Amino acid sequence: MFENRKLLIATKHQKETVIAPILEKELGVVCFVDGDFDTDSLGTFTGEIERTLDPVSAARDKCLLAMKQNECDLGVASEGSFGPHPSLYFVSADDEFLIFIDTKHKIEIIVRELSTSTNFNAKQVQTYEELLLFAEQSSFPSHALILRKSENENADVIKGISDFDTLQSTFHFLYLKYNSVYVQTDMRAMHNPTRMSVIKAATQKLVEKIKSTCPNCVMPGFGVKDVKRGIECGLCGLPTNAILSYVYVCEHCKFQKEEIFPNKKTTADPLHCQYCNP
Repeated sequence: MFENRKLLIATKHQKETVIAPILEKELGVVCFVDGDFDTDSLGTFTGEIERTLDPVSAARDKCLLAMKQNECDLGVASEGSFGPHPSLYFVSADDEFLIFIDTKHKIEIIVRELSTSTNFNAKQVQTYEELLLFAEQSSFPSHALILRKSENENADVIKGISDFDTLQSTFHFLYLKYNSVYVQTDMRAMHNPTRMSVIKAATQKLVEKIKSTCPNCVMPGFGVKDVKRGIECGLCGLPTNAILSYVYVCEHCKFQKEEIFPNKKTTADPLHCQYCNP
């Protein structure tokens, strides 16, 4: 279905360096990038252009727009967001969505990779020493930094700082002008190897889902649509919050399949039982 077809990767942040090798090897596609396509037009991390769409909608619009401009019927785009982990509240997370669109066969496949592997951070600093401590904690200089006047002001936003001389000169320039400096990690993929690794993991997950075909119509993207919980506690027999089954659904023919005990466990550890371990 995909062998030797051209596939557009909608990015201006060099994500093709991790996405293309995997897709070309696993799907047989020929990947390319449109260097003139500006993904920042849909929003930036630093706020100069407001991001108004949710991550999936932004990735979809980015992919379809780039495909239309290049008259291509096969495309991939990713969208990431950063902040507190949804369940580990005091831990930062990188939440990456990757979308694969084939307009020729009317296929849309989406995967999500939620990872605590991120250096995402920001701080208002008053001294260069304070900035150096932040830089050390942020894996600088292999991971770039952004300096600006303040968190919510877009004047003098200086991105992609990845050496100590530029870091020092930029800090002094901003501090003399504003008497304070706001530093944040640069989360653009080409300046953040940790994020690039998460995008690579999402791409592997995308390939697995593409290769998962529907038993009924053989279309790709046969994935988990619902998760049922309620495995019985191994001690008291009451239902727990542990996963009982996955429900797979085909987006094309609506065929469904339920996989019982996907984690190969028929009972739950009493540690996870609200009755035995409230």
